[in-house]
Amino acid sequence: MLLRRILAAIQALSLILGETYRSWGAGRHIVFVVDDYWMGALLLLGAWMMRRDSFRNRALFAAGWGVCAGMLYGSFFGKLVEPSSSNPGNFDMGLLTGLLGLAFFVALAGMIATITLPQRTTA
Repeated sequence: MLLRRILAAIQALSLILGETYRSWGAGRHIVFVVDDYWMGALLLLGAWMMRRDSFRNRALFAAGWGVCAGMLYGSFFGKLVEPSSSNPGNFDMGLLTGLLGLAFFVALAGMIATITLPQRTTA
């Protein structure tokens, strides 16, 4: 479980810092910046709450991964299908698309791993 929590923290901080770099001085609208902060905060909260394993904490952790996967889906595939309509900000479009794809598949794996995690039994 510790590895999943560390991976979530890395993903969350990557989203927050990456979006900050991407948008800094690039004239991107704030609503397209805050979504990554929201995803990162939810993942960090879920990872922190999973210090204690409970049904509620697992649900929050899975929700954090699910929100990331859902929001990254549109961003990643939008850049694959129609890159000319995207604003890459301070990133090269190819690099940004690759990073978004990696983040999307990590989010899917994190969500699946959290949902399928066996329940701890207390004896």
